[in-house]
Amino acid sequence: MTPLSPPAPAEIRAGSPDRLGAHLTGEGVNFAVFSANAAQIEVCLFDTEGRETARAALPERTGDIWHGEIPGLSAGTLYGLRAHGAYAPERGLRFNAHKLLIDPYTRALSGRFVESDAIYGYDRRAPGADLTFDTRDSAPFVPKCVVVPPEAAPPPPPRRDWGETLIYEAHLKGLTKRFPGLDPELAGTWEALGQPRVIEHLLRLGVTAIELLPVQALRDEGFLIERGLTNYWGYNSIGYFAPEPRYMGPRGREGMRATIAALHGAGIEVILDVVLNHSAEGDHTGPTLSFRGLDNRSYYRLQPGRARFNIDDTGCGNTLDLSNPMVARMALDSLRHWVTDWGVDGFRFDLATTLAREAGGFDPMGGFLDALRQDPVLAGVKLVAEPWDVGPGGYRLGGFPPPFAEWNDRFRDDVRRFWRGDDHAAPDLAARLMGSAEIFDRAGRRSWSSVNYVASHDGFTLADLTTYARRHNEANAEGNRDGHAENFSDNCGTEGPADVAGILLRRARRMRNLLATLFLSQGTPMLLAGDEVGNSQWGNNNAYCQDNGIGWVDWGGADEALLRFVARLSAVRRAHPVLRQTRFLHGGTRDEDGAPDVEWQDLAGGALNWRNPRLRGFCLRLRGAAEAPPSARVAGDVLIAVNGTTQAASLAMPAAPDGMRWMRVIDTARPERDEVPADETRQALEGDSVVLFAASPAPEAA
Repeated sequence: MTPLSPPAPAEIRAGSPDRLGAHLTGEGVNFAVFSANAAQIEVCLFDTEGRETARAALPERTGDIWHGEIPGLSAGTLYGLRAHGAYAPERGLRFNAHKLLIDPYTRALSGRFVESDAIYGYDRRAPGADLTFDTRDSAPFVPKCVVVPPEAAPPPPPRRDWGETLIYEAHLKGLTKRFPGLDPELAGTWEALGQPRVIEHLLRLGVTAIELLPVQALRDEGFLIERGLTNYWGYNSIGYFAPEPRYMGPRGREGMRATIAALHGAGIEVILDVVLNHSAEGDHTGPTLSFRGLDNRSYYRLQPGRARFNIDDTGCGNTLDLSNPMVARMALDSLRHWVTDWGVDGFRFDLATTLAREAGGFDPMGGFLDALRQDPVLAGVKLVAEPWDVGPGGYRLGGFPPPFAEWNDRFRDDVRRFWRGDDHAAPDLAARLMGSAEIFDRAGRRSWSSVNYVASHDGFTLADLTTYARRHNEANAEGNRDGHAENFSDNCGTEGPADVAGILLRRARRMRNLLATLFLSQGTPMLLAGDEVGNSQWGNNNAYCQDNGIGWVDWGGADEALLRFVARLSAVRRAHPVLRQTRFLHGGTRDEDGAPDVEWQDLAGGALNWRNPRLRGFCLRLRGAAEAPPSARVAGDVLIAVNGTTQAASLAMPAAPDGMRWMRVIDTARPERDEVPADETRQALEGDSVVLFAASPAPEAA
């Protein structure tokens, strides 16, 4: 082993173990780092040119926290860590002090990763692979940590109720890179998101929360760089406290803070997609960037009896060990940081099943989830689980405890299957319209627990669902083998773009039907950015590496008619509380006359035969709000009529409530039609359509 030749040592004092990371003390900077298995931890200081200027070993160890204070340092100081200890991969130990490490608690990074064999702890050229030891200094190829001053407390956030929530899932850069009318210098940055034009668009849609794909510090994988690509989506985090530098605008952190404040001022919450299930260090052959070098055996779950290898419940090479109390502390500290220092309103947890894995597998009452739910800061923000991972027993839809909401992929698939025309799809569609109560109605959970969506970042866009029957991921350079193979999509007659009027009309109607189903269902709707204008990714259903026109929203090709329809759907949902109730409906009695709160009928007015595999049409009546007692129920009845056949049908209209009449509010076959009174006995339904009727005071009762 070749010894390092460090620069001059820095003066250092004992310091304090109380706060992990690097914090200003008034006389300098206190450093505190967790490692249960290291023999020594060093702090390395750098100048603005990236040259290491001084080094100091942390002099004190309190429990498993190494700490020390270096006097004379100020905000803006650049630093990194080196960890000494055994290099014994068979025992899960991978210490290599030649590798500069990112402080897990750093709140800012300067510079970017440079792809080099030097960032690996072993010699990639040697036949022994990761069992070898590499002595090259990785410092020139690794971003430097930045000491930042304490953040000013953000203003109070809007804290919107779940019952009024409409989530807009967006990639920060993809949403704003081509947004019309923005300063090109701002496009694709935090500052673009805060521009009035963007906020006005969100308000037009009725958005109450924007859910951003990962914006924490990340690394592009080497195999993507070799192909001329990047990890565009960002699910490859390496710093859970630090914003990703590539999204910073001219004003840096100040501009980011101003954007969050602007969104809050418009009543829009900010939800961050966080990747606490794995890190950017990959499997046992991956680079040594932070956690692996600080204490591989503590930070990662390793295979029993084969500690050289990671347990991979994520499909990304490694799994963070949140059953370790110090790793769980890091995760919780990072979440609190984003809430208290930045004003973030909630989190969507990527592959959330992994976060609840204990020694015996998935445990909804596991340590991390328990700690999260009782935390006085985090228990008050929105928590959304992606309820699956790729490990054993990883699919856990409906298995998370309150107050979690969950991405409901059953909604996505069942709604797509019905409108594609699959057999036996009507009963499942009915269940999704009712908030998937059979999945979520337990332990006092509310109907908003089901986050409903027909498209998300992962998969086809709404437009592509109607344009492609199969994926077209050739641009990803993986032989079109990546991404979902089954999308329950339909090209409506031809694969890809078409110039046939009939096909275009059918595709437009299909998009409206999917959107209407989303907005008229109980639960929390989530809209994918760009779906409101018919954005296409040209059939790519896994655009994770497409930081280009494939992954960015094409605002220049915006379908203005579709945008108007989405805005109208959102307004109708807001105007009719019966469509967004927070308690589950099961057909129980809701008024003095014994009428149920939910009624189903076929289009002729008779009972439904749910066993009919070709059932394609039905009508759902919802009476009043489930929260209101019968004596206080306000008439808010609606009818949702679905005709999934290609033929026109006649709907037998049920009697309107006393003193009310039915108004035809939404018709996917006639999207521009104004609200009009409905005939009291019969209503025509065009084929492939959804129609919403709402009870309104009759003229003589007004």
